[in-house]
Amino acid sequence: MKKKLFGLAVAVLALSLIAMPAFAKTYVVGTSAGFPPFEYIKDGKIVGFDVDLMEAIAISQGFDVKFVDISFDSLIAGLNAGTIDIVAAGMTITDERAKVVDFTAPYYSANQALLVKEGSGNNINVLYGDHNIAVQTGTTGDLWVEENLEKTGLLTGKVTRFDTFVLAVQDLINENVDGVVLDTPVAQRYAKENPVKMVAEIITGENYGLAVAKGNDELLEKLNKGLQAVQKSGKMDELLKRYF
Repeated sequence: MKKKLFGLAVAVLALSLIAMPAFAKTYVVGTSAGFPPFEYIKDGKIVGFDVDLMEAIAISQGFDVKFVDISFDSLIAGLNAGTIDIVAAGMTITDERAKVVDFTAPYYSANQALLVKEGSGNNINVLYGDHNIAVQTGTTGDLWVEENLEKTGLLTGKVTRFDTFVLAVQDLINENVDGVVLDTPVAQRYAKENPVKMVAEIITGENYGLAVAKGNDELLEKLNKGLQAVQKSGKMDELLKRYF
């Protein structure tokens, strides 16, 4: 009897092990949650287009994701240090960045824009002469201002660099700066929800991509396959309509 019971127990255990699902791998996704509608904080949670896009990619490729909010200029360093696995932060694909990280195929295109305070009377002229401009450190807006305004001498005022656009826009509202240079879709979102307005679009023809550590071909392939699946399924169109 004991032998029979032991055999039955082994059989049940074997069946239960077969029935147990394999645990999905969890990737840590780094973002900078002051970049609406791509990533921002709502009710204490990181939400936005990039968040929903990454979750849709994860579902299609059978892995899980965990989001962490860090400063934008620390994201690439986080990839290289191995503290995060993926960057999903409206990051523009540039030659300089592509030297140190690998990008997926582009998933969104954008330009830069100029925000001024509503009712200030300011316009595109704040990009010239003795005016003060705010940008987010490490962004393409930061680089554009440095290359085209500071180094050329067109702008002789002060450029203030912030960790997030939330702080940059707040400085604009407080009249500490005359304008903020940032990505067009983000400028449009801030203009809807704050006493600021977009007065110019700077055509830069940027493409956003998801990023992984250099040489992480396996994860890069998963992300590119996931992007294709999200686009083919119509989920990408659904997300674009929801956020833009």
